[in-house]
Amino acid sequence: MVIAQSGGPSMVINESLVGAVLEARKSARIGRILGARHGILGILDNDYIDLRKPSAAKLKAIAETPSSALGSCRRKPDAADCKAIFEAFRARDVGYFFYIGGNDSADAARIVAEEAEKANYPLVVYHIPKTIDNDLRSCDHTPGFGSAARFVASALKGDDLDNRALGGVKIDVIMGRDAGFLTAASALARERPNDGPHLIYLPEVPFSLARFEKDVLACLKRFGRCVVAVSEGIRDEKGVSIGAQFAGGEKDSHGNVQMSGTGALGDYLAKVLKATGKVKRVRADTFGYLQRSFPGVASSVDQKEAFAAGQAAVKAALAGRLAKGTIAIARDGGARYKVAFVPRPIQEAAKFTRSVPKAYIARNGHDVTAAFLSYARPIVGALPKCTVF
Repeated sequence: MVIAQSGGPSMVINESLVGAVLEARKSARIGRILGARHGILGILDNDYIDLRKPSAAKLKAIAETPSSALGSCRRKPDAADCKAIFEAFRARDVGYFFYIGGNDSADAARIVAEEAEKANYPLVVYHIPKTIDNDLRSCDHTPGFGSAARFVASALKGDDLDNRALGGVKIDVIMGRDAGFLTAASALARERPNDGPHLIYLPEVPFSLARFEKDVLACLKRFGRCVVAVSEGIRDEKGVSIGAQFAGGEKDSHGNVQMSGTGALGDYLAKVLKATGKVKRVRADTFGYLQRSFPGVASSVDQKEAFAAGQAAVKAALAGRLAKGTIAIARDGGARYKVAFVPRPIQEAAKFTRSVPKAYIARNGHDVTAAFLSYARPIVGALPKCTVF
């Protein structure tokens, strides 16, 4: 068996890794358990860790540690890479491949599985879901989102208290190129009617600078201050990314302009507000990569579900339900929060993503609905209570 991690790290991706490894150790049908270093790069470079060696206690400690313990990568494999990966597996007599990641990772795993099918080689491939963006079509929510959302909500709660003390406008730029789930989660910070964030802007809603200025000024008039949560991926009416225009042009392997490593969007929005002459104090922070691997704030529900997703993938692979699958997290429709881990065809997670549903976005375009709060609260968990005069 080979297992690897891909894409951006998260606070719970190691839970899925350890869940899968410990489940695999129970089976006499699986011989060596190899962890590929830095995703597909480790497979192509023959760089592995023997995951039968660490003690259960060591693996438990790894599971509770944020980031990708095996290392990760952003390389987008082409057809030649996927064929080379399959040939490397055939040379090692690999029967099971598990890839933990988002939609691009699922697509890469799918192509490797198809290479095995062409050669009539018995390789079982499973994608284990992970992404803080919460944009996999196959899942009600993805492992990693709940913990990152908890960080965002906690940070906004603290920022709102800071803003209460000093006033003015505070802008927080949050990860989310195409999907605004993380930014939407900032609404969980509110305890009182006048708590921030007072304005929330998602990439799903066309962004207007004129409307932004108007919203902020109205907020200042109403509350005497304003806390803004804005997604790094906000776009204008023509679909052009606001932040990408100021990000410096650096692109990742998927052709996306890098935005999380720069404070350009926040600085630009602050400059726009200052230029009105009606806002005296404006500050902006870009959360950037802090949202992914921050220790000590992981959601306990997210941790448990990430571990269970890893277990479920190995169980499904050994049961032979699908030759190439993904684990979908399905929520029970009842009043009590409950989920199931369901093997589904890998195509359901591969390549394409989803956005925040319209039912979760307020009609005013700068807030979320009660339906979103009900959706997110069980995943994120209870936040610290804060008291003010």
